[in-house]
Amino acid sequence: MIAIYNTHLNDVLMLITGDNQGEKLTATRKDNVAKVMREDNGQVVAWNFFDASTLFPITGNGQVDLSDADVDTLNGAIKVAGFEDVLVPDHAPKFVVGEITSLVPHPDSDHLNIAQVKIAEDKTVQIVAGAPNARVGLKTIVALPGAMMPSGALIFAGQLRGEPSFGMMASPRELALPNAPQKRGIIELAGSEVPGTAFDPVKHWQK
Repeated sequence: MIAIYNTHLNDVLMLITGDNQGEKLTATRKDNVAKVMREDNGQVVAWNFFDASTLFPITGNGQVDLSDADVDTLNGAIKVAGFEDVLVPDHAPKFVVGEITSLVPHPDSDHLNIAQVKIAEDKTVQIVAGAPNARVGLKTIVALPGAMMPSGALIFAGQLRGEPSFGMMASPRELALPNAPQKRGIIELAGSEVPGTAFDPVKHWQK
């Protein structure tokens, strides 16, 4: 669940809860709450809360962090508006240290590879990537589904050339790190980094 607040949207808090995959959307608004769904299958992909600052204090523009109390307040607004849906808080980090444990060429591409990436002691995900410096044993930063990149791009699970991909391995430039090189390539971390550790720009980038 990605929360975005922008004063240019006239005090609207938008929650992105799913991937519309380019499909047409429809919305139902009741009072100050709008439920946004895909037309093809009815999947809820977003919520809009109008006059959001009347619900709880919101500071800044762009992506915002919601506390459990904030989510409870939003669920209250959803219920009062007459919807039966319930939002579930998600505080798991979306940018974490990952370790490439396997790397094979993509069968339908001359520049992509299929990587198995360890993102926790007991969890490995598949990521399709074209980074020229990707290699087995490399520790890097992984943007998991539900992440919002500094550019505003949203990360969802999907497919690249027919192969499932659950996130992306990020470059210093994509992470908007200072003095990031402009050449292609994912960020390279020290071998001592532990998969699953939340990304810390100060710790993981010292150039």
